[in-house]
Amino acid sequence: MSTRSPHAGILPYQDITRLISSQVIDASPAIEDRQIQPASLDLRLGRKAYRLISSFLPELSAISSRLDILDFYQSDLVMYEMDLTGGAILEKGHVYLVPLLESLKLPKTIRARANPKSTTGRLDVFTRVVTDLNAGFDEIRAGYHGPLFLEVVPRSFAIKVCTGQSLNQIRFVRGNAAVPDRDLLALHRTTPLLYHNDPSRKAVGNQDFRAEHGLFLRIDVKGDERSSSRIIGYRAKKNSHVIDLSKVGHYAAADFWEPLYRHRHDSLLLEPEEFYILASKERIRVPAGYAAEMVAYEAACGELRTHYAGFFDPGFGYGSKGEIKGTQVVLEVRPHDVPFLIHDGQTFFKVVYDKMLDKPSQLYGVGLGSSYQQQALTLSKHFKA
Repeated sequence: MSTRSPHAGILPYQDITRLISSQVIDASPAIEDRQIQPASLDLRLGRKAYRLISSFLPELSAISSRLDILDFYQSDLVMYEMDLTGGAILEKGHVYLVPLLESLKLPKTIRARANPKSTTGRLDVFTRVVTDLNAGFDEIRAGYHGPLFLEVVPRSFAIKVCTGQSLNQIRFVRGNAAVPDRDLLALHRTTPLLYHNDPSRKAVGNQDFRAEHGLFLRIDVKGDERSSSRIIGYRAKKNSHVIDLSKVGHYAAADFWEPLYRHRHDSLLLEPEEFYILASKERIRVPAGYAAEMVAYEAACGELRTHYAGFFDPGFGYGSKGEIKGTQVVLEVRPHDVPFLIHDGQTFFKVVYDKMLDKPSQLYGVGLGSSYQQQALTLSKHFKA
């Protein structure tokens, strides 16, 4: 039996707006309208960044006590401080900690969780929110009062960032919002959640709809048969220039990415610690009363990470009245330890659906800007089409 309360769910756009007006979410300078999404809030980089020796968890002390040191040479954590107000370069492979402009005063009934934005994940920038006296990343306990910090680790490319830019986002949750598997199937029968990514755009049949604590989706390494190039993915180049996050549609993809073409066996060999952009076999929809999130790939299925950015807002692949027959999911993939061979149609990742507390007054791609509503296999918005 489900333990989800009828008063449980993800807080929508209008409730996030109320949290801001009541200063449950506070910031200086004030939060901008562009930050508020249908089921999440974009968080902004603050004025400083700290180059760290390593990642850490502040379970035993406040983060600020580790940063407010007169001589960083005496610190076991901080190497030096950087000014972000005029822009600064974060080198790949290094760990940075950035105090965010936003802070929280959550009531005891609301918790939060964070995730990188899609654009951040597609650039292979690893980010995690850190909070005071917490033993985990990205999960913010109910009733938390305090600042927010973002750990940033560029993996494939050096990036230029500045104060006010958003690399990650946060959702606010009341109770157990997860939709049980049987409810997902019932919803799919009336309002399809998955479509085939072929010219037919047919809804996935009930017999192929697989759910177990979330919805399973498959990988596409066959590509579009109508395309002459048959590009099925991209692999990040090892040596490339800095990517300025303020420049949209600016960079040539070939300077940063190696295209991958369909193999005659419809397979792809993933090399350890290489970074890949791939796409799903199905097209996914998120109806207005729901939000979704990609969850970590279980280690039992292989030593690889299949995504870095996981939030899908209400309206993704759906439209205002269900007129869109799904959108492909773009995956950020990094294998670990050993080479990993994948085949077209292989089960590859899972999406968990959550119920909204209420339908958002704004939907993804409807009245709000969206870069990926009609995406196929798409790199981040910084690259030329």
